[in-house]
Amino acid sequence: MKSAVRATHGPEVFGGVGGFAGLFDARALLGYTRPLLASSTDGVGTKVAIAQAIDKHDTIGHDLVGMVVDDIVVVGAKPLFMTDYIACGKVVPERIADIVRGIAEACTLTGTSLVGGETAEHPGLLGPDDYDVAGAATGVVEADRMLGPERVRAGDVVLALASSGLHSNGYSLVRHIITRAGISYGDNAADFGATWGEALLTPTRLYTSPLLTIADAFDERLHALSHVTGGGIAANLARVLPQGTWAEVDRSTWSPAPVFRVLSDIAGTSLESSEGTWNLGIGFVAIVAADAASDISAALTAAGIDTWPVATVRTGARPDGDFEQGAKGVDGGAVRLVGAYKN
Repeated sequence: MKSAVRATHGPEVFGGVGGFAGLFDARALLGYTRPLLASSTDGVGTKVAIAQAIDKHDTIGHDLVGMVVDDIVVVGAKPLFMTDYIACGKVVPERIADIVRGIAEACTLTGTSLVGGETAEHPGLLGPDDYDVAGAATGVVEADRMLGPERVRAGDVVLALASSGLHSNGYSLVRHIITRAGISYGDNAADFGATWGEALLTPTRLYTSPLLTIADAFDERLHALSHVTGGGIAANLARVLPQGTWAEVDRSTWSPAPVFRVLSDIAGTSLESSEGTWNLGIGFVAIVAADAASDISAALTAAGIDTWPVATVRTGARPDGDFEQGAKGVDGGAVRLVGAYKN
């Protein structure tokens, strides 16, 4: 575990692992004209219950880093460092090592230094095999390069970046469906070539490095990003659109992955009914200048993330119908999904 954590450390990290506080040399910011620090904190949610059910804990760390670090990338920030927190009913060293090693591996992939953490034992509050994880990260972005609604213009193209599956949202619904169907996480899932537990633990895709590369390469042509987490595609896209703009996301441009279709079939519900809960195959969206959309899409696809256009940002009177208008306290633009999903 310690070697995995040390592998995330560059020369900016002081003191190694085990101190009361993690130390990071702020001289890394001296090259900025007006550095803005970006911070985010999150957890993995009830996905950890599936990891506990099948005693597999090496992917949860990737989920945690994806949920935390990719949130600060939304504003164009480069991640600097991260800390983690694990609360458990009983410390099982091998289990803790698996979790932290996964966090460290994902930090290495995103260029983030894991500078500290805490493991707390809470007997009586949590069962011996229960645990929860959380983390916080800090990054930096040059003020005049910060991404967001202020840069978005009518005519911009909305690009969808494919998810690796469910990521780390909507697992309360997943677990409800699985329980009601009488399925055990150890059962073979023929559609996925694995057990149900293994299939549902597919780690969250990490978008950090490809998106930062795109931000550098295309600079002013990349206008805004949104991380599709809780609330689904429409609500999260609406958060990064300016007031008075709207977009209709065309469902016919993609086919949701089998995991979404199989779970919907088992539940006897439509894919559309879960649009406010699951990402349905889109883990991030990028809002870009129309004349750069093809090049940015091709660059991200070449980096291993399938990317395609799904909408155009518009102004003026919008069509009749229900639109999501901002979310989580943000009074942003308006978004709805239209059409039918590709088979």
